[in-house]
Amino acid sequence: MHIPFTPNHIQLVSACYPPNAALLTAGPEYAPNSQELSRLTYYAANRPEKINKLGSELEKRVKTDARKAAAGNTRARASLLITLAIFKALATECRRDMALLSPSLLSSANVTLSSLSADLEIAARAATVFTTWTTYTDGLIIGVDLKVTDDYMSCLRHFARLGHIDHEDHETRNRTRLIGLAALVGAVNSEALYKPSAQFQPQSTSRWSMVLVDVSSLRSRNRLGEIKEQPNSPILDEFRSRPTLERRAASIHIHIDGDQGPASGDVANTAIRATSSLLGHTRGAQASLVLQAALDTLDERGGWTQLEHCQWLAEKAAEWTQYQYRYGIPTRLVECLAGDQDASEPTQRHTTLAAMITAVFTSPTPLVNLSTSDIVASLVSITIRRITVSPDDSLVPALVECISSLGTHVYYADQIQDLAEDLIRRLVIVELSGIPGVARADRQKARTQAIRCLLAGLLGIIHAADLHDAGKEAEDDAKTLGTSPQLPTATERLSHDGQSQGHTRPSRRTKVAPEIWQDTLSLLCDSDYVVRADYTMALVAYIENEIPKFADKADADGVKRPRPLADGPTQQSKTLNTMIFGDSTTRFLNALHACVYALSTSPRLGLQSNSSPPSPERTSPANGDDVSARTGDAGESTTTDRRSMNLPSRSRRTSIVLRMLKDAPARMSVSTRVAADFSDFGNVLAVLTAVHEQLPVRSLLAGIPMLVALDSATRSGESYDPSTAITVRAIKELVAKTWLVVGKVWECPAIIGIAEKALSALPPALSLPSLPDWQFGSLQPPQRPIPFPSDLQASNHFPDIDTNAILEALSSSESVQEATGFGKDDLLRRFIADWSPNSAYKDSIETKPRLDSLSGDGLSPLIKVAPTLMHADNVSMQSLARSGRGVGVTDLREALEGRSSMSNPNLAGRVPSISTLDHTSSVFPGDQFARLTPQRSRPQRAKPRPGEVREVLNKLGIGRQNGGGGFKSSFPVMQKTQSRTQPTFTPPYTT
Repeated sequence: MHIPFTPNHIQLVSACYPPNAALLTAGPEYAPNSQELSRLTYYAANRPEKINKLGSELEKRVKTDARKAAAGNTRARASLLITLAIFKALATECRRDMALLSPSLLSSANVTLSSLSADLEIAARAATVFTTWTTYTDGLIIGVDLKVTDDYMSCLRHFARLGHIDHEDHETRNRTRLIGLAALVGAVNSEALYKPSAQFQPQSTSRWSMVLVDVSSLRSRNRLGEIKEQPNSPILDEFRSRPTLERRAASIHIHIDGDQGPASGDVANTAIRATSSLLGHTRGAQASLVLQAALDTLDERGGWTQLEHCQWLAEKAAEWTQYQYRYGIPTRLVECLAGDQDASEPTQRHTTLAAMITAVFTSPTPLVNLSTSDIVASLVSITIRRITVSPDDSLVPALVECISSLGTHVYYADQIQDLAEDLIRRLVIVELSGIPGVARADRQKARTQAIRCLLAGLLGIIHAADLHDAGKEAEDDAKTLGTSPQLPTATERLSHDGQSQGHTRPSRRTKVAPEIWQDTLSLLCDSDYVVRADYTMALVAYIENEIPKFADKADADGVKRPRPLADGPTQQSKTLNTMIFGDSTTRFLNALHACVYALSTSPRLGLQSNSSPPSPERTSPANGDDVSARTGDAGESTTTDRRSMNLPSRSRRTSIVLRMLKDAPARMSVSTRVAADFSDFGNVLAVLTAVHEQLPVRSLLAGIPMLVALDSATRSGESYDPSTAITVRAIKELVAKTWLVVGKVWECPAIIGIAEKALSALPPALSLPSLPDWQFGSLQPPQRPIPFPSDLQASNHFPDIDTNAILEALSSSESVQEATGFGKDDLLRRFIADWSPNSAYKDSIETKPRLDSLSGDGLSPLIKVAPTLMHADNVSMQSLARSGRGVGVTDLREALEGRSSMSNPNLAGRVPSISTLDHTSSVFPGDQFARLTPQRSRPQRAKPRPGEVREVLNKLGIGRQNGGGGFKSSFPVMQKTQSRTQPTFTPPYTT
């Protein structure tokens, strides 16, 4: 009915509705009159200034109809559905002016959902209106207009509640969830999510509550692998593929009653697609906020008990995030774990977070830009903190797996070496200083547990990197990205009789250098057997798989055979210089054999077992307060001050180790008590076997003198005490079996026969135990020591092995002579040289030999300080070198023109000075003919002197360097002489 003086926009709106009598029969479409609706949309599109009035009129109708429909008025319900359809049509046609319609549209949707969200038909129509708005809005109004922002966030909460609603009827529940999910999918694809940064976190929180639906529906993983490959869905087809004005908004409808309703898999599929779309378009900080919202939702809903689902969620979150922002997922997980590390007892949240971190690191998803050093530092700090709370904390094994899994992702050559160096640095601190903040009763136990965790993590990182590298090299490997999908199992451990699959190919990464690992060798002599046992397994694995060998290893059958000359690294490792001066691996072996000897013969073990606290003059109070706590008995400590966590200086650590090695006797007396257990000798045998099999050339010169000294220590003409006799028998068995390994490696039947004869002559007893099986990447149960057999019938005298015959056979071996480059007499002289653990350890810490450097390492100390004095106006500085600056073309030109080449103004008019440049040659140390002689500087001359041009050429490195001129270069290169020629061997590699 037309009412006079009614505004035109109201008339246009009213004409879209059917007569009141026909409202009840307008179903099931409940659509406005199409012709009148076209007039209305044409009017609004051509008169944008009227959109606000049209929206206000429609909003008024929605509020009235929603109130009446909530009371049961069916006519009002039908009118409400038609009004929402008009809103959708206006939003579609007036997409250019969506900001004018947004206040009334969002307010109407919010009112409808607040009053009638249980009505699925009305909720679906409201979701359609909301999806239309999210499709065409630019999102700039969100966060600016507070009323619009509140209505928008309220709509999100309503749809999120629908997305995870529970209902007794299975079909109704799935339909309701699909309506909420469809609306939230539209919000995920909207610019309103990404434009207002301040509102991103609240929006993402609303979305995650609907994503974490029933886990049973998410376990249908046969379809999960196809999600990334297939198109998202009809709802997501238009997302960002076209400009905003060209997009098409989706319509949301409920299923017709009587038809088969949606399955739970459809609901889960829609939720997963929404999550994938959300993470796929977030950036660095936004990805972390989305994950934080997911974790908050897990807290609210108690989802931490669903471990498998949480692991899958973390793995997929990293996969669905953009490539360059994936690092934010594990970083946020570690931050969340670190934020609650002080809890008195680990909760399910801690355990699940640790499992999620491991799942992300072991997944095949690349994590570029990940700061592995920061991650491993955080994980180690959390581990130490949990051990401080309780040494038997149940979260510690999971944290070790997290640290180990970090080795799966290798993105630069030195990454694993850097991580290993960080762990070893922390290991050295814990070894000397223990764990700060631990009660006195638990101090030793906490120290032991921390060392074991660090060793397990270190070994796990290296092994995970090897699996990663092997996967990349394998051409027929079905794994993508070359990463391991899970931590290695016990069946994948390396065998002692050969190399594993992952170590047969050249590695793409840098191996952990012996200089880095050498700092941990003192753990072989730790006072706690649990630490010694765990470290032995780590040391054997390092020697077999990690230490640089330069092809200096035995073949697969354990025999050392000559390599062809074409093997450059092999030939390099056999040069005479390497054998005389040694390289990093040789120095490592010297320290290793010193610790092995000390473990086998020392009556006390541990770095501080026999020493008093350091004096205040040498150590700080923080480091000196807890010296007694570093011994085997933590209860003897009388201090409670916080210990320093600073890394001790290398000189101090060296002195501590040398003091420990002093306890090792050169000859065992009849009543010597050895601190090692029976199982320790089995561990030592495993170490020496690995050394001689993997490094046969170097171990000859570094290890044979130790074997001779160890055998000499047990040679006594007197009878041993029963307790000492058991130890002596174990040492003799150890030496004989080591000789047996040497004989097999170098194919010396004479050595094998002598060693077998010595073993058969020993009193019968239980053989030395072997290393147990172990699993990389996890914290194994602590090993218990095996005591000496009590039923051993110790005799008064044990037969000695014929060491002289063994050394004679070994030095006469052609393969040994060819490998070392020594003759028989030279080899025999080195084998029987005086050896002690102190001298061997000192050889391991010697500075780099002068023959390894040709760039000035042999310079005089005055030359080394010359750069510091460069800016000083000091005449004596000029006596350190012939010139305070470089020699260039100008000096050559002046020499050719007759002017003095020494044109430095600092020397002008000065009195002559004597040069102190008398350093030895860096090529022929100790030779006097190559030493620079003192020369008197000359004042400027007006006439050219003989040889002046040649002097400048020599300084430029152009002239002859035979020392024939009056001057010699301040920094000479290798000078040729007539009396001695340069050796033909090649210098060894420097590390």
